Amino acid sequence: MPTAGVPTVADVVAALDEWYPPATAASWDRVGLVLGEPTAPVERVLCVVDVVPETARQALDLGVQLIVSHHPLLFRGVSSVAPTTYAGRIVHDLIRGGVALHVAHTNADVAPDGVNEALADLFGLTDRVLLTPEGIGRVGTLSEPLTLRELTTLAARVLPATSWGVRAAGDPDRRITRLAVSSGSGSEHLAQAAEMGADAVVTSDVKHHYASEHIAAGGPAIVEAAHWATEWPWLPRVAGLLRNRFGMETFVSELRTDPWNLAVPGGE
Repeated sequence: MPTAGVPTVADVVAALDEWYPPATAASWDRVGLVLGEPTAPVERVLCVVDVVPETARQALDLGVQLIVSHHPLLFRGVSSVAPTTYAGRIVHDLIRGGVALHVAHTNADVAPDGVNEALADLFGLTDRVLLTPEGIGRVGTLSEPLTLRELTTLAARVLPATSWGVRAAGDPDRRITRLAVSSGSGSEHLAQAAEMGADAVVTSDVKHHYASEHIAAGGPAIVEAAHWATEWPWLPRVAGLLRNRFGMETFVSELRTDPWNLAVPGGE
């Protein structure tokens, strides 16, 4: 039952849909309320990149009533949410624990207070413009020029740490003034970064041949971090928006849900 003065799941979802309109999500995406009674009260929220057993357990341990996730839990079509399946086990645990789940994915990527804005903030970019007409990515100017080596070091410092860190493709001494950022998988936006006059792109999930051909053609340098690391900076932002709107207690999961958890340096 709703509690006087306490927002409901529906209230929080309405705010999230205001900031991250579902209509702006890609046609293939799955966003919005996944689990939870709209009339249930919400006093505590956990923000995560991925809904996995570890973050579901964290939500239950913290006693939150809502998880806001960037990545969908039920992304592809399913015929069952039986607890014997991976996603089904999570669904059952969250429902039993009274935890609702809301997803803001590509609609959060393109939003003014979204994932790419948070990523651009980490690098202090000014004179920002959209990397693509659809709102994916940002291009801006660094406060002072950096070499690619220095930019890669900066990226490793400001992004959350992962096992394999940050790597780059391009001349280490290349001067970087104009920087593009594209959270998550950004291979398809490399050409647009070149068209926008970027000297380098910070992104993730760039395939070998894409990177090789792009650099050989004289395109912007590539700074590649883990997919999870380029999207995590949005979590404190959405947590702050919810806290300011509703005065509720918000938590940002610092559990590293990047699946790549081991890196061993190669031989010289």
